[in-house]
Order: sequence, then structure tokens, then C-alpha cells
Amino acid sequence: MGAYKYLSQNRKSLSNIESRDQLVLWRRENATVRIDTPTRLDRARAVGYRAKQGIVLVRQRVSRGSHKRPDWSGGRHSHNMGTRLNLRKSYRLIAEERAAVGYPNCEVLNSYYVGEDGKHYWFEVILLDRAHPANLADNRTSWIAEPQHRGRVHRGLTSAGHKTRGLRHKGMGSEKARPSRRAHNRRR
Repeated sequence: MGAYKYLSQNRKSLSNIESRDQLVLWRRENATVRIDTPTRLDRARAVGYRAKQGIVLVRQRVSRGSHKRPDWSGGRHSHNMGTRLNLRKSYRLIAEERAAVGYPNCEVLNSYYVGEDGKHYWFEVILLDRAHPANLADNRTSWIAEPQHRGRVHRGLTSAGHKTRGLRHKGMGSEKARPSRRAHNRRR
């Protein structure tokens, strides 16, 4: 069994009291917090994190619960138009988008879940600095500087975005997912 498997098992065996204390501290922090080391090293490494310059790690807090439509600025609206809003986005994707807004010189590589309580979810988001020499010199990260990857998180091109758009599956049963749900509905 590898070292990261032991790390994963160790995290699962943490007592509720220890994890609860951690959440109490996180609740007092801002919604977006830059951190030095990942909380779950095994998961971070699995989704692309490496301890080197040019890679930024952010812990992002997202509120739980349903979403509300912005209030109408004026005029009469349809009675069928409620205040609830179906975003069709996961909490993880929302966390990635908010982290990206705070770091405009970086692109989101990936993210992973780290905790939740009754009011919030927490995710750690891995961002790559587009212009950092360490990223440009590395074949595994130099692709991020190419222009087609600008704003990839806002176009649903991260792992969480692909999952939300239904692009994890191919073949029978996923005919309506490509090129997108909206494009498929437009074709009818």
C-alpha cells in the first residue's frame, strides 16, 4: 500500500471532534483563503497539485442551500416566475468560479472537497499562474499559457464543469449532452 493510501485512511479515522474544531476555525475565515499546504495531500496530488512555484492553492467557502433569483428591478412579472433559481451547477463548480475571480492572473486546474457543516461547503481549488516561468518551463503545465485556456472554468472546461454538463459519459444514453444541452434543444 502506497503512502497516499495511508494518508487517505488516516483522514477517514479522524475523530468528529478534531474535524469539528477545524470547521470552527474555517468558519471565522474569509470565504476565499490562500493556503500553503493542502488539507488532503492524497486528493490534491491525484487532481494535479505539486509543491512548486506558480501553483496557488485556495480554500473556498460556498453557502449551502438553494439559489434565489435576483430581485426584479421593476415592472410586472409572470406569476409562474418564482424566486427560486435552478443553477444547474454543482457547489464545487461555483467554488472554482469564485476562486478564479479572486486570482485573475491564474487559471483553475482542478478542485476537491474538504469539508461541510450545516451552512457551508469547503473546497480547495488548485490554480496555475499563466505567466510564471516555472509553469512555462514544465511540459505538464505550459499548456495553461495558450490563449484557448483563458477563462476555462467559466466555460465549463474543468473536471467539475464536465461533470455538471453531463460529459463524463459517451454512447447510448448521453445523446442529448453534446455539444451542449442548449445546442441540442436548439436543433429541435
